[in-house]
Amino acid sequence: MAKVTTGTGDTGYTGLLGKQRVPKYDARPDTFGTVDEATSALGLARAMATDADVKQIIYQVQQELYLLMGELATPPENYEKMGLRMTIEHVQRLEQVENALKEEVEIPNKFIIPGDSLDGAALDLARTIIRRAERMAVKLLHDGVIQNGEVVRYLNRLSDLIFILARYIEVKSSLAELPGTQ
Repeated sequence: MAKVTTGTGDTGYTGLLGKQRVPKYDARPDTFGTVDEATSALGLARAMATDADVKQIIYQVQQELYLLMGELATPPENYEKMGLRMTIEHVQRLEQVENALKEEVEIPNKFIIPGDSLDGAALDLARTIIRRAERMAVKLLHDGVIQNGEVVRYLNRLSDLIFILARYIEVKSSLAELPGTQ
């Protein structure tokens, strides 16, 4: 049986990948904890989604976010050994998915008030958490805590993709509600 409670965090410290321990409020665990929040919000959206392609897009992003969290949890002295890193290929894959979705649905050039559908609203919630994680990752990058700018680029593109995916879901669901389109 998996051991969930270790007791090692009871004093307010957590481990990075390696032997280093840092306060739980340190910028690294704060950032990868925020990415974890986004992953869970995406899980809610995936559970609500009815479109298999949407579910698959979200699931793949969730998997990539675990890689990103691993990179954020890796101190510089273990970076090469761990091999966990976001790459330009991850960013480009998001851009390809984004472009494919934009071919299927027109994105309005106006502010969107979330809530037209449950799954779209869940995606919008995830998007805002991703934006917060992005701001936190930018600080890590600017402060020299992380060196890989692809982390920030990935989160930036991901928030765009999630925005588009929410609009895609809402357009598809509104089309399904029209008479004669079911």
